[in-house]
Amino acid sequence: MTKSIVCLQKLSHRQQDLIRNAAPGYTLTLGDGKAPDLAQLAEAEIVIGWGKGISDTLLSAESPLRWVQTWSAGVEKLPLAAMENKGILLTNASGVHAEPITAVIFGFMLLFTRNLHTAVRNQLNRKWHSEGSESELTGKTAVIAGTGSIGSETARIAKAFRMTTIGVSRSGKPVEGFDEVYTTDRLQDAVSQGDFLINTLPLTDETRLMFGADIFAACKQGSYYINIGRGATTDTQALMDALNSGHLAGAGLDVFETEPLPGDHPLWGMEQVIITPHCAGVTDRYADRVVEIFTENMKSYLKSGTPSRNLVDYSRQY
Repeated sequence: MTKSIVCLQKLSHRQQDLIRNAAPGYTLTLGDGKAPDLAQLAEAEIVIGWGKGISDTLLSAESPLRWVQTWSAGVEKLPLAAMENKGILLTNASGVHAEPITAVIFGFMLLFTRNLHTAVRNQLNRKWHSEGSESELTGKTAVIAGTGSIGSETARIAKAFRMTTIGVSRSGKPVEGFDEVYTTDRLQDAVSQGDFLINTLPLTDETRLMFGADIFAACKQGSYYINIGRGATTDTQALMDALNSGHLAGAGLDVFETEPLPGDHPLWGMEQVIITPHCAGVTDRYADRVVEIFTENMKSYLKSGTPSRNLVDYSRQY
């Protein structure tokens, strides 16, 4: 049987050539994640991407599937337990988002400190006005939950603004760019020091609703919350309560517990909230970066049978 790679995402001719060159002896077939060809997938040893309605085919006893390379960093929507039981290798796209998402994080912070979000609203109303409360990032403290590629890039850029950086991670290990790193069980201690609390965490059993009333109460008065990780890591009602009370000065949100955010949701009407539609990681360089991860992993897979980069630990769900 011919060894088969099926990609459920669009690829340029150049990207296809890169994959074929890295995978001698394999065929590459382009599929459609929205309308997958189950017959193609039934023959696949390697799948790039994922789609609805393909689990039964890929997880059947007859399936030769050995490795899935996701098109996203998050893997919470995949049938992880069944994949682990079948011994399927899983790699994600962690790292492809660092630059664009960091840009969005600083976009939020600069909008808030310079009151640019209110300036845009005033412009729409032809109103010449400033509250005179503009500030700056210099000297401020960013508490970054998650010290992976996004958190580390955010810390690196924060240093250009002469900010203090505090990281939060499971291990608490020192990471370049951070002045200090706390363990997750000290999250309240960390957030009490921050002018900005930045959530870059994936969604796991451990992080679900991690950011709730107790965490927001521990935040500095007048601080800001930014979430570009996963919406379900945050208790939305607790966040709105903290915003409505004035304890939090504002929030920049790219992700939500329910997506799309319903049109009648109160967040839409809160002027101290900036909303983006889960697009922080979108970039015209996205596919190039995923293909780079895949081709690097393909070389390792051919040598050792195991991808070397972004291998998901099923026990941690990332």
